[in-house]
Amino acid sequence: MDVVEGEMKIEKEYDQGFRAEYEGDESSKIKKKKRKKATRCDQQYPTPPPDLPIKFRKRIRALGGSDIALVIQKRLFKTDVSSGHNRLSIPFNQIRQTFLTPQETEFLNSGDNEKKCSELEVMLIEPSLRRDTISLRKWEMKKASGSATSMYVLVGKWNSVAWRNALREDETVQLWSFRINSKLCLALVKRRAKSNGYFFEF
Repeated sequence: MDVVEGEMKIEKEYDQGFRAEYEGDESSKIKKKKRKKATRCDQQYPTPPPDLPIKFRKRIRALGGSDIALVIQKRLFKTDVSSGHNRLSIPFNQIRQTFLTPQETEFLNSGDNEKKCSELEVMLIEPSLRRDTISLRKWEMKKASGSATSMYVLVGKWNSVAWRNALREDETVQLWSFRINSKLCLALVKRRAKSNGYFFEF
């Protein structure tokens, strides 16, 4: 098995594990043991993960941005690119490092997960390098077992972002955070694999 096939197999297992955990897929027969194996897919990514592309760094610096940090690297699921859902999910257990201040976290926690969700309006640099504003919220996703799983989501203009940048199911993306005068901002990067490593697609 070559490197690409190995990575694709791991990505597929990870996709299945994520769907069972977050999308409430009752038809999935994935065992707990297999889920634990699937969550190790990050070990197959380069360590440290691929850096933010130079074009993005230059754009962020030109805007006076700093404190650049990788928030999440994930494959896009059907619900991430479905116009009926209009959101990008950011599961807590896939977040690589804290990207919110205590004040921002407290604010997002103040919502009731219904029509009064608290949200932060943030600037987003899209894969095309276009800038727009998007809403960041915290959701509690109820599972069939009755328990709930927490995640952040990008909502509001997400459908437009996905359409403008031709985002497709199974593509891998990275979400980066940075600050401009202490204000939270985000950058979305598309990525694809090669047999000898990873490179970025704009």
